[in-house]
Amino acid sequence: MLEILTRPWPWYVAGPLIGLFAPLLLWLGNRMFGVSSNLRHLCSAIAPRGISYLSYDWRREGGWNLAFVAGIVVGGVLAGWVFRNPAPVAIAESTRAALATLGIHDRTGLVPRELFAWSALATVRGWIAIVGGGFLVGFGTAYAGGCTSGHGISGVANLETPSFIALAGFFAGGLLGTFVLLPLVLALG
Repeated sequence: MLEILTRPWPWYVAGPLIGLFAPLLLWLGNRMFGVSSNLRHLCSAIAPRGISYLSYDWRREGGWNLAFVAGIVVGGVLAGWVFRNPAPVAIAESTRAALATLGIHDRTGLVPRELFAWSALATVRGWIAIVGGGFLVGFGTAYAGGCTSGHGISGVANLETPSFIALAGFFAGGLLGTFVLLPLVLALG
């Protein structure tokens, strides 16, 4: 049984399970799957009253979603510490070579420590990658009216045209970031 929890699940199991969340949430309470709206719910819960954008019943609208995100965090902690897979992440040799040419050599974790570590915030490229990337994700989420999970799972399942457009934008942005922006940021040394 522990084997199921410490090894990655195959795509043909994990994919349908994720895909079934959209109809399940719609059936259980006409809810949309997504994570980005939780920042607004959290701010509404802790912000002082008087801000019209945050003055709504966050418990009724987003309490379930905040609990869902708390479950994501708890699940991540469990997966990362309790059920950690000691085997290194399998990376193709061509990808290792490409990362090495970009100056990324530490592949011991899930993300490169040269970019995603507390010490990286003291460097220009680390600041751009972490803070700039976070800003771009936040801006993109607000501009698109939702996140990748909301548009890519719920919106596409509902055959919503804006979600297909947003999904195309997410993929285009990912390709631009990977092949244009990341090499520029890493060149800053």
